Amino acid sequence: MPANQIDKKRRAPKRLPSGKSEIPIAPEVRIPASPATGGAEIRVIRNTRRSKSISAYREQGAIVIQIPARLPRSQVADLIPEMVQRVLTREARERSSDTDLIERAIELMQIYLPEFNERPASVVWRAMNERWGSCTTVDRTIRISERLNGAPSYVIDYVLVHELIHLRIPDHGKAFIDLLERFGESERASAFLEGYESGARA
Repeated sequence: MPANQIDKKRRAPKRLPSGKSEIPIAPEVRIPASPATGGAEIRVIRNTRRSKSISAYREQGAIVIQIPARLPRSQVADLIPEMVQRVLTREARERSSDTDLIERAIELMQIYLPEFNERPASVVWRAMNERWGSCTTVDRTIRISERLNGAPSYVIDYVLVHELIHLRIPDHGKAFIDLLERFGESERASAFLEGYESGARA
């Protein structure tokens, strides 16, 4: 993802008489995002390697539920809400606070930007759908998109370093890029962010 970019409509599933969604028997079924899923698309994957176990996890913004290939459709409809809630609950426990965020920002400055005398006045989570982060150089305030709260640490670190550089350098020129390259996992983090956006647009 370039440094300056940090900053099909699906038909709803049929409803069963009980009000639950009807999950067709298919290798993979996608259920559109809704408030009940925390705004995440649901991907239900029937895995032929599974005989009993069920797992749920986040992947590129979607909640993926892996189930045994022969699990009856009625049972799938019953377990989806439970597995979604399990993911959301786990992520809620893992979410960091504004205090955690600014403490990590200071640590990253010491590691990657030791020559900087500038320090952020605040680093906070904010609801941001168009950007991953933003920095106001004048008052030294940094905001990180709440969409990333719970994302892998290397992704959050990457966005933080990006915005911390803006404390001194407002543009994305060569000086900015040279500093950002000090972060060793830039390519991996960019791939995660691109995948997240692709999943959200799909």
